[in-house]
Amino acid sequence: MSHTLGIRQAQKQKTRKALLDAALGLLEEQSLSSLGLREVTRAVGVAPTAFYRHFRSTADLGVALVEEALGSLHPMIRTTVSSAGDSEERITRAIELIARHVDAYPAHVRFIARERHGGVQPVREAIRAQLTRFAEEVRDELAKDHLSAGWTDEDLLMLAHLYVDQMLITASLFLEAQQAPDASERERERVTQVATRRLRLISIGRRHWLD
Repeated sequence: MSHTLGIRQAQKQKTRKALLDAALGLLEEQSLSSLGLREVTRAVGVAPTAFYRHFRSTADLGVALVEEALGSLHPMIRTTVSSAGDSEERITRAIELIARHVDAYPAHVRFIARERHGGVQPVREAIRAQLTRFAEEVRDELAKDHLSAGWTDEDLLMLAHLYVDQMLITASLFLEAQQAPDASERERERVTQVATRRLRLISIGRRHWLD
């Protein structure tokens, strides 16, 4: 009996993952607000009624995609602001990590970039909640650095939000470079230079904030 239940559970998880993957593929060309569940189930090859065994609505599916796209990024976010190395090393490490993530998961980056200010409220709220968690985790990492001596918790959180916002902007720029008709190393290098200068500016402001 338990073996049969295990098979059913595995099949259920497989179907759920297939629905998420199909939706992510369809969302490369449209927004979530225009996505129909019949499109998703047709792409997977299951009946529309099967959709409701996994998600209450396309908005619910969108929230699950947010968790899939951002939930696994928490360790990477902490690594980008680790106190290991000097300022330039941290900046280089952060940009390299972001570039690699965009190369590995372009559809996820595109989805978050589009839906962060999209028309589906539960998804916007889910993204905002994840980004707030990122900022809080970055704040906790920043607090360990000697440069944060004397900073208030409120100011550290403000700085953390600046870093998180810049990481999202950098990811979007790398995605645009990847999609450009003449995509080349030159364009990626331009994005790297822009991101480096912006993070340097934040770093300089950080060092002199208490002045």
